[in-house]
Amino acid sequence: MLEVIWITMKAAEVGETMRAAYRVLAISVAVGVVLQAMFIALAWFTALKDMNGGAVIDKNTDENLGRTLHSVFGSGVIPILALALLIVSFFAHVDRGIRWALYVFGVLVLQFLLAAVAYSAPVVGLLHGLNAFALAAVASMAARRAAGAPAAASADSTT
Repeated sequence: MLEVIWITMKAAEVGETMRAAYRVLAISVAVGVVLQAMFIALAWFTALKDMNGGAVIDKNTDENLGRTLHSVFGSGVIPILALALLIVSFFAHVDRGIRWALYVFGVLVLQFLLAAVAYSAPVVGLLHGLNAFALAAVASMAARRAAGAPAAASADSTT
């Protein structure tokens, strides 16, 4: 009997740890988006400063720090965080947590597609910027879901 109680207590501790991980990962995605905005601003203000100083920026120009950071976070850090959020969502018992993690991942995929298209049609870059706000909002809402009470271990927590 004591063994069953101990196992139940351990499962509850693991569940709380996973909920905390879910929340931290979701918040990290949102913070990553804010950093992305800061990095791209740094990139363009650096480019403008360089051009005002007489530099010519073309395909042979090395990337500046802001563009490098934007690229690293956008193609590496944030996708890893979003994928980890999706994996953790299966164990966190957050009410509709899997659904919200899928929303985050879906908006992130759309962000990649918009960036890819924007290289050929720069006006699509406007949607890329707007979608970044959507990604931050959806990730923030996912994090808020993890702040509530744990979901019952039922079909409701897996939708």
